[in-house]
Amino acid sequence: MSIKPIHIIGGGMAGSEAAWQAAEMGVPVIIHEMRGTRGTEAHQTDKLAELVCSNSFRSDDHTSNAVGVLHEEMRRANGLIITKGGKHQVPAGSALAVDREGFSEDVTATLEAHPNVTIVREEIDGIPPEDWDSVIIATGPLTSMNLADAIRTHTGEEDLAFFDAIAPIVYFDSIDMDKAWRQSRYDKPGPGGDTAAYINCAMNEEQYNAFIDALIAGEKTEFKDWEKDTPYFEGCLPIEVMAERGRETLRFGPMKPVGLTNPHDPDVKSHAVVQLRQDNALGTLWNMVGFQTKLKYGAQADIFRMIPGLENAQFARLGGIHRNTFLNSPKLLDEQLRMKSMPRLRFAGQVTGVEGYVESAAMGLLAGRFAAAERLGRELTQPPETTALGSLIAHITGGHLEGKQTFQPMNINFGLFPDPEPGTVAKTDPETGKRLKGKAKGRAKKQAQAVKALQDIDAWLAAQTEVVAAE
Repeated sequence: MSIKPIHIIGGGMAGSEAAWQAAEMGVPVIIHEMRGTRGTEAHQTDKLAELVCSNSFRSDDHTSNAVGVLHEEMRRANGLIITKGGKHQVPAGSALAVDREGFSEDVTATLEAHPNVTIVREEIDGIPPEDWDSVIIATGPLTSMNLADAIRTHTGEEDLAFFDAIAPIVYFDSIDMDKAWRQSRYDKPGPGGDTAAYINCAMNEEQYNAFIDALIAGEKTEFKDWEKDTPYFEGCLPIEVMAERGRETLRFGPMKPVGLTNPHDPDVKSHAVVQLRQDNALGTLWNMVGFQTKLKYGAQADIFRMIPGLENAQFARLGGIHRNTFLNSPKLLDEQLRMKSMPRLRFAGQVTGVEGYVESAAMGLLAGRFAAAERLGRELTQPPETTALGSLIAHITGGHLEGKQTFQPMNINFGLFPDPEPGTVAKTDPETGKRLKGKAKGRAKKQAQAVKALQDIDAWLAAQTEVVAAE
């Protein structure tokens, strides 16, 4: 019996991975890639899975690093991108960096040679025709304007962003609550009745002035040529641009101190206050309100640790502003990455609201498997949230706070994972017997999360193998 093909729009990291996964499950796929007929502002070749920026897939440590755990899960799931990355690895310490040309050439050749894969060089400039009843849109941050406009027309003006203003996100357990405190401005209750919805970090005048000086002097990242036509929105100006407009600008903007009382020093009026807002349902990640920035990453970490209470802050994500195309996925997509209003369309990669090569490929891996299972009449649930794959899909389809427009693109990090089960985290050093503290305690927690993730991904994959064997 012939099987209708799955159509995949985009041959980047996500599209290539989705095609491989579906093809390996025995389902024919057609990749529609416009490069070869029309280029983009960032790509240099027409090869599939071209790396347009860095050649690094970041940490490959699967014992205590969330990126490394995602690498390992993808290896165990027969991932094309991670396998080819390993084949074309170049020296980079504990990171997985690749020879970009050899990598993309190998991915292209592998997919071209697969009997279930057809590659068509053409631009899809609108919602695909009705007879394409299974489509994966994996067009990335450089989605062509025609297709983006068609998606925006269907979803609504506010549900497809073209400008990505990202504020840093801090791990809750790295905030010094002996200096910071919980309070909403004027103790005003939020939708859930909470009058302490924010974490606040106070500055005196001397600290504030030193902070402003550092912001203005900090090394900035310049817009790429193809980003320069995307103007700033007044509502998401970089914090350093606000500082350059006047020393008091931030005190009357995102750092205004009004309506707040520092319980650690109640008799002293704060000169400025930095607020952090809960960023995920688990309460493990907190967003620095109004702190989108073009500062380089190293400068961000140094400058933001000048803030009282954040001296030892660990960042799940640093800030940035760049041209990007991404969906309001928690609102638009279901747990199978299908558009709720048009289920024949799935989305994968950066357009879903993940950041990074590996994260994009991971969403392609899941979309390809979901679409192929659907074609074959099999039931395939998403991976458990205790896994890296599962935590990512949970983030983009529902990990935000209900009723609030807080969704922003995210790299994989342990803040997206649930806390480890009681009794699974080491409390003492096995060699010295001393109680773990500080970074050692945090590392033990991550190690427990990594072990659980790999156990659970193995079980998820084994269940799929059993289904196939039973057919």
